[in-house]
Amino acid sequence: MADLLELTALAERDHFWFHGFRASFVPVLDGIAGGRRDLRLLDCGCGTTHNLQRLLPRYGTAFGFDLSPDAMRRGREAHLPIAHANMQQIPFRSGTFDIATSFDVLQSVPDDQAALQEMARVLKPGGHVVLNVTALDVLRGDHSDVWGELRRYTPSKARELLAGAGLAPVRIAYLFASIVPMVLGIRLAQRMARPFREPTGDADLHVPAAPVNMALAWMLRGEAALARRLPMPCGTSLMIVGRKR
Repeated sequence: MADLLELTALAERDHFWFHGFRASFVPVLDGIAGGRRDLRLLDCGCGTTHNLQRLLPRYGTAFGFDLSPDAMRRGREAHLPIAHANMQQIPFRSGTFDIATSFDVLQSVPDDQAALQEMARVLKPGGHVVLNVTALDVLRGDHSDVWGELRRYTPSKARELLAGAGLAPVRIAYLFASIVPMVLGIRLAQRMARPFREPTGDADLHVPAAPVNMALAWMLRGEAALARRLPMPCGTSLMIVGRKR
């Protein structure tokens, strides 16, 4: 896990996927915050602590937790308020936070419904859950196996999860539609080659050559702007935003 987090940390600044991720989620968080900078935020499964340090503090005070010892080390080195815990037993009081986020973690949690119920529990009334999860079973590949992915999501499954946690759906949307053909081709090739090899790392996190990476980053930024007005028909990820009643 330490090696995977290190690879992720190296990719977060430059990799085209993370450019698309920020272009998709920053406007959503801006809209929820409504200009406030005094919110309390919780990042569930904070991993490299990148979002805890650079994305969430713009809205207020950000806390986090993770199971990984390497995540804890990173948090201590950065003097961040993080706890060692899992999403099915969040160690914070009920009604504490305005926003609870989890980015690409829920798909690897054994009981995702219990995890989302816990996230809802620690929210104040009217608070928001903001999630990014993997989408569509057909896109499983090496990335899924390396990260211990247990499931992938569809909009209907997302609605069921929100309802089970007592959360009203605010937005459920596919992300990264423009790279679906590329990802599908790569993942199909990986699955066909599976009898002859085992995945030893996550090639998805390797930053492509600069011109390719820049072109894909601009493409995903453009898609993010378009998706705010026009729903995407499919995607490699699913954005889920819910509000506590």
